[in-house]
Amino acid sequence: MKIAFVGKGGSGKTTLSSLFVRHLAATGAPVVAIDADINQHLGTALGLDDADAAALPSLGEHLPLIKDHLRGTNPRIASAEQMIKTTPPGEGSRLLRVREDNPVYDACARPVELDGGAVRLMVTGPFTDADLGVACYHSKTGAVELCLNHLVDGRDEYVVVDMTAGSDSFASGMFTRFDITFLVAEPTRKGVSVYRQYKEYARDFGVTLKVVGNKVQGPDDLDFLREQVGDDLLVTVGHSDWVRAMEKGRPPRFELLEEDNGRALRTLHAAADATYELRDWARYTRQMVHFHLKNAHSWGNERTGADLAAQVDPGFVLGEEVAAPA
Repeated sequence: MKIAFVGKGGSGKTTLSSLFVRHLAATGAPVVAIDADINQHLGTALGLDDADAAALPSLGEHLPLIKDHLRGTNPRIASAEQMIKTTPPGEGSRLLRVREDNPVYDACARPVELDGGAVRLMVTGPFTDADLGVACYHSKTGAVELCLNHLVDGRDEYVVVDMTAGSDSFASGMFTRFDITFLVAEPTRKGVSVYRQYKEYARDFGVTLKVVGNKVQGPDDLDFLREQVGDDLLVTVGHSDWVRAMEKGRPPRFELLEEDNGRALRTLHAAADATYELRDWARYTRQMVHFHLKNAHSWGNERTGADLAAQVDPGFVLGEEVAAPA
């Protein structure tokens, strides 16, 4: 399952995505966690100290390696330099799988030990002084989109992405790369405004969107969220002494998380698993082709000096039955 956490800045999406990753790890499930937020805090939320989190390798810095690996022997892609963030896989492309070892994970992922298991953590990397005034953050998240376009995940395998805040996800097609998107919303007008905007933008793309109410303190907060988001409200999360201790760098054992909050995480898990039966790999492939052609026409052809529409393999459909080349 590919799962995104989105929401207004400060809504608690990084905290909730880290709790969900911890929950999955405690069940023994294989997990790849990706920090795609401009504020890179997922590593510390998973228990890394500041120095170790800052030392995590950046996906953006390894983009040439990622492109070269994923290109494989695909004859439609003349060189790795002609790959862009939306380049879809085709016959001969290398695909990524959650459980495998590969050069991309070797270069960009690091294991993080959690209660009950370990997860692979990858990060886009923060903005640097060299980026200021000359680059947008989507130049970094493009590496995540490229990997997701080439990722084949199966039942009981999980990729959890902590996304950029607000509606920034819609600057690319990455918002369509997930089986389910959890939108974290506080019980405030600003909190639900991001939900309305996200739902409107995603309306025509078959995005499964569920709201997680955070910082809910009583019946009035719950009633407000129910009134504003209706049936999209999946579950709510309240105050957590466990989270407060975690944010101080002293997390107790995960099994000591409050029962109500543990039950909320199990609800998220069940909702994610339920989307497996609804998977439509043909639509997933069509959507990546759609956004690739848009990007090729808008800027990609000019940037690379090639007709990137020719990279589309019309007979290729991504899916679990597709075998990776030797």
